[in-house]
Amino acid sequence: MALPMKTVMKKAMKASPMKAKAMKAMKKKAISIIARGKLAKVAVFKGRKEKTSTGLQKTHLMKNKNGRVVTKKQHAKGKELFKKFAQRWLDAVMKARKELGIKGFCAVGGKTPQGKALYAKAKAFYAE
Repeated sequence: MALPMKTVMKKAMKASPMKAKAMKAMKKKAISIIARGKLAKVAVFKGRKEKTSTGLQKTHLMKNKNGRVVTKKQHAKGKELFKKFAQRWLDAVMKARKELGIKGFCAVGGKTPQGKALYAKAKAFYAE
């Protein structure tokens, strides 16, 4: 006489090592506190995550005048470099425009004689 299907399956399950694995309790999904990807700094700044993959925390971040989340260190470095180089050039160009009496748009060092004169004067002020 053939055994019923239920008993055959029970015997097979007892002999199978798969039963031990199948009966394990499921683990709770671990939610990461580390923000990754393009918007990582935004997630940390808004408080959704604790830090970025590079270790930046909310205390290291700020919003710049355009509304982008940037690091305070980078912001300070950019301002410092602007003062050191670009600001001097801008001041020189403005001074040259005033001396030459140029109003409105004029390309610095453009094809026109006025632009060439402006560039030469600005370069002279920048060198001082």
